[in-house]
Amino acid sequence: ILNYDIMARFRRRTCIILLLFILFICSIMMALKTLRPDRAGFGDPFGLGLLPELQQRTVLLDNKQNSLNRVQGDAVTRASNLHSIAVNTMKASMPPVNKLEEELSSPNYNFHIFYYTWYGNPQFDGKYIHWNHPLLPHWDPKIANNYPKGRHNPPEDIGANFFPELGSYSSKDPTVIEAHMKQMRSASTGVIVLSWYPPGMADENGEPTDDLVPIILDYAHKYNLKVTFHIEPYKDRDDRSMYHNVKYIVDKYGGHPAFYRHKTNTGRLLPMFYVYDSYVTIPEIWANLLTVSGSQSIRNTPYDALFIALLVEERHKHDIHRSGFDGMYTYFATNGFSYGSSHHNWASLKAFCDGNNLMFIPSVGPGYIDTSIRPWNNHNTRNRVNGKYYETAFSAALLVRPEIISITSFNEWHEGTQIEKAVPKRTGQVVYLDYKPHKPNVYLELTQKWSEKYRKEQEQWLM
Repeated sequence: ILNYDIMARFRRRTCIILLLFILFICSIMMALKTLRPDRAGFGDPFGLGLLPELQQRTVLLDNKQNSLNRVQGDAVTRASNLHSIAVNTMKASMPPVNKLEEELSSPNYNFHIFYYTWYGNPQFDGKYIHWNHPLLPHWDPKIANNYPKGRHNPPEDIGANFFPELGSYSSKDPTVIEAHMKQMRSASTGVIVLSWYPPGMADENGEPTDDLVPIILDYAHKYNLKVTFHIEPYKDRDDRSMYHNVKYIVDKYGGHPAFYRHKTNTGRLLPMFYVYDSYVTIPEIWANLLTVSGSQSIRNTPYDALFIALLVEERHKHDIHRSGFDGMYTYFATNGFSYGSSHHNWASLKAFCDGNNLMFIPSVGPGYIDTSIRPWNNHNTRNRVNGKYYETAFSAALLVRPEIISITSFNEWHEGTQIEKAVPKRTGQVVYLDYKPHKPNVYLELTQKWSEKYRKEQEQWLM
């Protein structure tokens, strides 16, 4: 009996130790996956809402004779009449610039940060915009049926997994714009990459925002920041419409002191345009605009600029070069999701760019989570790990010695890539994520830390 009791205790103890060991191994594996996910292609993508025409583009790469300029329709609505009110409020609240300069970190014009002005609320817009984002269905009906439908109901229920310190704000609110500029400046970023649609156009869940550009430029200048443009895939975007819209931007905004111009290796000062979803248009169309011999060439004209294409798949690098682009960026804050967003591919991409006189602009981000709008996409979540994920991305970017680093993002709340201040929030059955145990400004501080580190290392690169 004694021996039986001893053996039983031994077996229980062994089972407990084995169970704890298995749990420990699982925890380690999850942590490693979060920081450096396995290489992933597009067999398991975000979904058509994020990469609208990836499958169509793949087909067209094999069938060049087909035309590919089909993009999702954009909602075309009238702009709000509150623009003039915002301008007047802004002018009345401008404090001296010199005092701001003394209080904030110096801007780093090699740190570019993606910024969205598509949010609205009843006070400034007459209704909620984007905070009430719909739940996007999975493209497979069998999977879609397993997840909830409908849309969010602000101000407490918003289309985000985190909750902003400023609440369900309007991008037209001058106090919000002021706070955003101050936060970006405190993070030691230097260039705002402003999401932009042509006048009268917007994304399918928003409304036109071009009328906000003058206010953004004014506030950016106040904080000694610069503004460049992230041209979104608007309806019928092609070589002709791009020429027209680049001309519109340069003519209307190019004279503003906050309008960004990049100094090239040859000493030229040129505007810069990031082109989102550039891969949905075939290289032959881009070449019409971006090569000297193109039928719609913008080269060597007053509207010449640096055009930066989005690289998603590896083969896009050849298309980008052939199209006449000046460089590439990776945008996605999801290490392992695409070829371009995978940190371990940045060295080879940088080498390709160096060999072809292209700029390589890696995009770093603090994490990724979009299950508030894509509830079926939990497998693409990248945990922030209390800032470690962000620092891992910065470390990987600095290893390739890029001329510019882009940050995804300041305030793309739907995809959980924001570094804007977030606060703990619990409402009804919803518990929002937060930055605890750190303060709401932790990702601004981390950005400032790496901005300074980048500056110091860049001095060594140039020696």
